[in-house]
Formats: sequence, structure tokens, C-alpha cells
Amino acid sequence: MVSLPDHRSLVGDGGSDSASLASPLLEKKKRRWSCGRMEIGRERREIGGGRWRSAEDLLYKDYQSDHKFTITTYSPTGVVITSSGTKKGDLFLADVNTQLKNKNVTTDIKVDTNSNLLTTITVDEAAPGLKTILSFKVPDQRSGKLEVQYLHDYAGISTSIGLTANPIVNFSGVLGSNVVALGTDVSFDTKTGEFTKCNAGFSFSNADLIASLTLNEKGDAVNASYYHMVNPLANTSVGAEVTHSFSTSKNTFTVGTQHSLDPLTTVKARVNSFGRASALIQHEWRPKSLFTISGEVDTKAVDKSAKFGLALALKP
Repeated sequence: MVSLPDHRSLVGDGGSDSASLASPLLEKKKRRWSCGRMEIGRERREIGGGRWRSAEDLLYKDYQSDHKFTITTYSPTGVVITSSGTKKGDLFLADVNTQLKNKNVTTDIKVDTNSNLLTTITVDEAAPGLKTILSFKVPDQRSGKLEVQYLHDYAGISTSIGLTANPIVNFSGVLGSNVVALGTDVSFDTKTGEFTKCNAGFSFSNADLIASLTLNEKGDAVNASYYHMVNPLANTSVGAEVTHSFSTSKNTFTVGTQHSLDPLTTVKARVNSFGRASALIQHEWRPKSLFTISGEVDTKAVDKSAKFGLALALKP
């Protein structure tokens, strides 16, 4: 079974403007759907034992130059509260997310330091394979969105519409098996009568590799990514991503690798065509609690200060 990730995925994010450049993500256990992910099949295979199991995860996940702290608590009644704070230079951002579950209805309420209140209500399995998601942000009156997802063993579709007078309508779909998959993501602006997004992609996977090819930016950019598990016992893998823009005739590429020093400690490194080299070390000092140190240096301007990031995530 093939899953397409949230960020830069084949199936998009229900109408956002983010690019769709990533490769598929294969995992064993079933996750909750989110905007922009469609999964094929009820069970997912796992490649290796690490936390990064796709080219996109390997090359981008957990790299940061900020200081971030996250703590999650669980109450006896099932309420989950996640508090996070991020220091970006002289700016400090924080938010608190509260999740409540009642049978097949999940409500997420998130408050941030900008006085925004984001509410997401998810109704799972109202009918077999069906999920409905309603989201809105206060005080943004144009943020309301309704999304309906349907999952079959070998296909999935997602359609969303903004709750405004002239909404953006998004359709995403994926068809395939645990070996090959085809996906598309289309957004239409009813106000201008134009397509704001039109992406398509293809992926191939087997026991130790994942490869994908996507056409983005309404045909203006093509992206190819590759992920290969070299040694499952040591969680050693390599990945690469190449993007070509037809309008600018420019190519960009990123290559990276990861390796587990021990069952609880993993190191990653990457370099891109802009000359930026990054590395991180992540340690799981207790179950589900992670401490990450990352850094980045511009090899074309070594006189500039390197960037360093810290992240601490605590879960009981």
C-alpha cells in the first residue's frame, strides 16, 4: 500500500499553495488522514526501522535553525494537550493544541500567540471508507473549509471546498497498489475561473526503495526523487531529489543520508546544489521523547555564521 505525504505530496493539501514535490511514504501502522494525504490499502509496509522512510522525510524532516520545545500530555479522560514554543531569532511563537475524541468524532482546537483560534472537526468512518473534515479559523472569516475523503483498498479521493461566496475547489485522487501508484491534484478558483493548481505524479516502490516522478506548477516543473534503504539493521539509507523548471531552465538537487549509531541515536546529513550543507543528530532519550541538534553551513560563504537549531519533544 502506498501513502503520499502531507507536505509536497501528489495529492496536495486541499487547496493550499504549497508545491507538490515529494515522494511516497511507506509505513506499517495506519495513521489518521490529514488534508493532502491519501492512502492505498488498509495496511502499510515499513522500510527499515527509522523515523524517516521517504526521500522527503530523509532530506527535509527535523532540519531546522530555530529553537523548538514541544510537550504532550494525556489526561485520564482521553484529552490530549500539546504545547509548543519556537524561538526564531528575536521572535517567539507559541501555540497550544487540545484534542478531544468522542467515538468517531475528533475535535482539535489550537490557539497561538497571534490570537488565532483554529478548530478542526473530523468525523471518521461515518460510512465505510468515508471521512469528513470541517475546519475554520477565528477571526479569519474566509478560512472555513469542508473536506470529504473516501478510501478504498486500491484508490482514494479527496475533495474540498472553501466556505466562502467564491470558494477554491480542490480535487485529489490516487490509484494504485503497494508497488505503483498514480496521483493527481487539481484546484479551481471559482472567482477567477482559473485552475490555480494542476499536479500529477507517479511512484514506484519495492522492499527497499521508493522512487517518484511528479509534474508540478501546472506543468512548469518536474521533480524526481529516490529513497533507498541500504542497511535495515543499521537504518542506513540514502536519498536524492532533483527538480527542473521549464520556464527558467534551472535545475536544483539535494542528496542526503542517514545512519543509526545505536537503536536510540540517529545522524543525518544533506547537501544541495546551492552549496548548503546540513547535519543533525537525534536521540530518543525516552520512548517518544526526542532531542535533536541540527546545523547548516553555506559552503559558498564560509565567512558567514553557521546556523544551529535545537528541538526537544516530550511525550509521556
